[in-house]
Amino acid sequence: MAAGHVTGAGIAIFNEGKVVYLKAYGFRDKERNLPLTPDSIMTAASLTKSAFATVVMQLVHEHLIDLDKPVYKYLPKPLPQYENYKDLAGDERYKLITMRMLLSHTAGFANWRWLTDANKLRIYFTPGTRFAYSGEGIDLAQLIAETVTHKSINQLMRARLFQPLHMTRSSMSFDKRFANNQATRYDEHEKSLGPEHREKADAAGSMQTTLRDYSRLVQAVLSGSFLGPDERNEMLSPQIWITSKHEFPSLENEPTKENNAIHLSYGLGWGLYLTKYGEVFFKEGHDEGWRNYVACFDQPKTGLLIMTNSSNGEDIYSGLLENLIGDTFTPLEWERFKPSANLHVDHP
Repeated sequence: MAAGHVTGAGIAIFNEGKVVYLKAYGFRDKERNLPLTPDSIMTAASLTKSAFATVVMQLVHEHLIDLDKPVYKYLPKPLPQYENYKDLAGDERYKLITMRMLLSHTAGFANWRWLTDANKLRIYFTPGTRFAYSGEGIDLAQLIAETVTHKSINQLMRARLFQPLHMTRSSMSFDKRFANNQATRYDEHEKSLGPEHREKADAAGSMQTTLRDYSRLVQAVLSGSFLGPDERNEMLSPQIWITSKHEFPSLENEPTKENNAIHLSYGLGWGLYLTKYGEVFFKEGHDEGWRNYVACFDQPKTGLLIMTNSSNGEDIYSGLLENLIGDTFTPLEWERFKPSANLHVDHP
């Protein structure tokens, strides 16, 4: 952390499908000398997407959602008649989009419309034909889940995830009950950006949680104790092979063979790659002042969860993954992570 200028970091290690190590380091508020704890509220950022996808797979199990049914058929009016989707009027390709495509990031959207020159929602390629990471796609999946359950994303996540897994310090937006132990976020210069108060619940990235709580979700997915075997297998099975050189910018499609050896692909809400120890499922969380990562070897049931309140957090991932769980396979270049400098530990 000192070498990477990371203000605070929480680490959970999983062995045999159980949490065997859970500890926080550094500060949740450096100016007030307050330590980060396993129960400090942090923003999950895009780790929210994996949590949401896990809930969607419950809805699949209950036959409330069919992964391959065009999602517009779940809505009471045409998709372009919704304010957020009016830009799709005239493009009938929206009728091809399924929940499988939304959760595997193959629906054809940019990551966010405001990141494009047009600043409008567009379908950039035939849905289902290639990978392009998209928060927009997850937001559409949220609309579908809320429609079929008649519940808000707050209600849905609380009833189907937070309560069953005893994630007692998790919410989809700011909750003043947790304000007494909330982490402040820090930029690349370790300057405080202040605590974050997410007012709008968003399946793509608003989840407020803790190291302890999110480790309960990872443990449930890793151990197979939460979803039925069919739904878990589907969620963690390759839906699309990834051949692009980088994950971001999401519409960049420069081809590469660099990740062929690890069979880089995407499941439903989780990235996947193959190693000599079996399949790994992983997810990044990246937002201003927050950098989070989880990677789990499915067969030996070993994994690592990293949550940081620092924009430098990604710079220590590779050193932690390599030294704590022996993961030297993570596609650093594809995810645009830097190899950790001066962080190697010689094992006895």
